[in-house]
Amino acid sequence: MGASLPTTGYLRLHSIIGDTKKGITGVFPVSRSAWYQGIRDGKYPKPINLGGSRSTAWKVEDIKALLEQQA
Repeated sequence: MGASLPTTGYLRLHSIIGDTKKGITGVFPVSRSAWYQGIRDGKYPKPINLGGSRSTAWKVEDIKALLEQQA
């Protein structure tokens, strides 16, 4: 399940949920709105701001923990 994830670092949203327009398969296939609703509900990890106003990402470790929790 998490085999394609790097060991450490950060992931952008399209790497997590996928992007059909760019041909990217996500590791946690939910819609963008469902992902952000899950963040608001405390179900999914909060993003980290990488410095720019539109630069957000998630820690790989947090996404791996989420995937293990769902398994």
